[in-house]
Amino acid sequence: MKVTFCGAAKFVTGSSHLITLDDGYKILLDCGLFQGKGKNIWEWNNEWKFDPEEIDCLVLSHAHIDHSGRIPKLVKDGFKGPIYSTHATRSLCNIMLLDSAMIQERDVEWYNKKNKKAIHKGKKIYRVALYTQEDLPETMRRFVTAGYEQWIDIGHGVSILFRDAGHILGSASVTLKIRQGDKETLVGFTGDIGRPERPILRDPHPMPEVDYLIAESTYGDRLHEGHPDQKSHLLEVIKSTCIEKKGKLIIPAFSVGRTQEIVYMMDQMAHDGELPRVKVYVDSPLAVNATAIYGNHPECYDADLVEYLLTDDDPFGFNSLKYIQKVDDSKALNDKKEPCVIISASGMANAGRIRHHLFNNIEDFRNTVLIVGYCSPGTPGRWLRDGAQVLKMFGKWKKVAAHVEVMDSFSAHGDYHEMINFLRNQTRSTKEVFLVHGEPDTQEIYRKKLLKLGFRKVNIPNKGQVFNLK
Repeated sequence: MKVTFCGAAKFVTGSSHLITLDDGYKILLDCGLFQGKGKNIWEWNNEWKFDPEEIDCLVLSHAHIDHSGRIPKLVKDGFKGPIYSTHATRSLCNIMLLDSAMIQERDVEWYNKKNKKAIHKGKKIYRVALYTQEDLPETMRRFVTAGYEQWIDIGHGVSILFRDAGHILGSASVTLKIRQGDKETLVGFTGDIGRPERPILRDPHPMPEVDYLIAESTYGDRLHEGHPDQKSHLLEVIKSTCIEKKGKLIIPAFSVGRTQEIVYMMDQMAHDGELPRVKVYVDSPLAVNATAIYGNHPECYDADLVEYLLTDDDPFGFNSLKYIQKVDDSKALNDKKEPCVIISASGMANAGRIRHHLFNNIEDFRNTVLIVGYCSPGTPGRWLRDGAQVLKMFGKWKKVAAHVEVMDSFSAHGDYHEMINFLRNQTRSTKEVFLVHGEPDTQEIYRKKLLKLGFRKVNIPNKGQVFNLK
C-alpha cells in the first residue's frame, strides 16, 4: 500500500491524497482546488498526478472549495466512482460547486478577453474553464452520504468512518480500516481540524488510533486569540468604526462557516440589546443559500445553539440584518453613505463581491477592513494582513487608508495547541505522520512540536511524493 500526495503538499490549498492498495484499488482523499495568485495555480488545477479514470472512489472530508473544488473536473475527465461524504457536506457541495463553476466560467472569459491579442499571436494559450455549470448534475449524482460514527464498507476490504471534525457544517475526519490478507491497517486523515468551544458546531471529536496519519498543519506555528474576548472584540470594532468614526466595517468572509458564525454572534448581540443601531448586510448569494442549509442540518449543532433556539428560533436573522442576492442591490451599497457592516465573500478577497466593496471603501480612513481568517499568499486578503500600503484592484492602485484589523479567533482551523490536543491520543499507535495543508516554514515548526509530543516520525511531503505504508 502506498500514499501519493497530489495537493496541499507544502501548500495550504488543493487538498488531494491518493491511497493505492496492493491490489491496485485507488482511493482519493479530497479533490480540492488550488487557490491564490501564484504563477503555477492555473497549471496545477489543470493537471493530475494520476489518471482520473483509474480512481475507484473519492472520500471527501468537507465542502470547502480547497478540498472539493476540483471534483467536477475529476468527473469531467473520466472518474466514474462513488463520492463518499456526510449528509451536510453533500448539501453544501450542491451550492458551492455551482458557485465555483460560475467563477471558473467568468474567470476564463475575463482572461481570454484581456489577453486576446497575445492569444492571437500565440504568446498565450486560450483558456477553457476547468468545468462549467453543465458538469454539476453528473457530479452530484455520484455522492453517497452517511452520518457520523458509522463504519461504511466501500469494498476491497476497506471501511471508512466519518467523525465530527468541528470545522464547518458536515466536516469530518476520515479513518480508513484496510484489510489486506490477514493484516489490518488503519489510515487516518484529519481533514481540517476545527476548534473546541466554537459557536454553532460541536467540538472536534478525536479520531480512533491509527497506524498512519495524514494531518493538516495550517496554523502549526501560532495560537489564536482567546475565546472569551472574541465577542467583545467584534463589538468594539463595530462601535469604533460605525459609531465613533461613522464609517463602514467591511468583512471579507467565507460564505460557508465564517459568515454564519459572525451573523450568529451579532444575533446574540441584538438579542441581548448590545448591537448598535447600524445596518448589517450579508452580500453573497452563496452565503444566503449556505445559511439556509445550516438551518436544515440541526444534527450538526452543539448544545449551546440547541438551547439558544428555545429563545430565538432564527439564530441567523435579526431586525437590522439584510441578506443580499441581486447584483443591483449589491451595487447600491456603494452609494450608501451611512455607517454599516458589510459581510461579503470571498474570505481572501480574491474573488466575489468583496472586491468591489474594498475597491470603493479602502481609501476612506473612517472605514475598517476586518480580516477574520487565513489568507493564502498572493491574495488581497494576505496583502492587507501583511500591512500593504497600496492595493491593485481592477487594474487600479488604491491607497489603503482604511484601518485593517485582524481577528484570527474566528478561524475555523485549530491553532497548534488545539491540533496537538486533537492528535494527543495518536502518539502510541501512529508509525508515521504526514503533514499537509500548510506552508513549509509553519510545517517545520509544527513538525518539531509533534516530535516533542512523542510522535516517532513526522514527514513533510513534496507535491507528487510517494510513500510506502508497510
